[in-house]
Amino acid sequence: MTPRFDAIGLVVSDLAASVAFYRRLGFDFPEGAADQPHAEAELPGGLRLLLDTEDTVRSFHPGWRTPTGSGRAALALRCASPQEVDSVYEELTDHEELTGKASETGYHGELKPWDAFWGQRYAVVHDPDGNAVDLFAPLLPEPE
Repeated sequence: MTPRFDAIGLVVSDLAASVAFYRRLGFDFPEGAADQPHAEAELPGGLRLLLDTEDTVRSFHPGWRTPTGSGRAALALRCASPQEVDSVYEELTDHEELTGKASETGYHGELKPWDAFWGQRYAVVHDPDGNAVDLFAPLLPEPE
């Protein structure tokens, strides 16, 4: 048997905050997930996003320590258009220069939307634990 890719797992410090963040990005967590020590959202193609609290991981791996520094993990989310990259980034961050007002959520915007040299509108926002979430869309419509 060959192992197959099944899930992406993130260890989070505050499950409720993480579930709220990922729900805003369209992830479908079941009702009550924010009150559990483990939560799963099914992704397209049958993959799953798994969230576990630090305490949950320590319950079966007592030597586990919270990673330090940046770049712990990154998820990449394709947007429908370059404009959607901008609007999702604006909604999630507290960058007043983009919206004229502070966001209610105020997630950290690591990289403002820009037209990348590889042909995408691209931006990076951090989830509540500092994991990067890349937002991207092709700059030109894809050929049919």
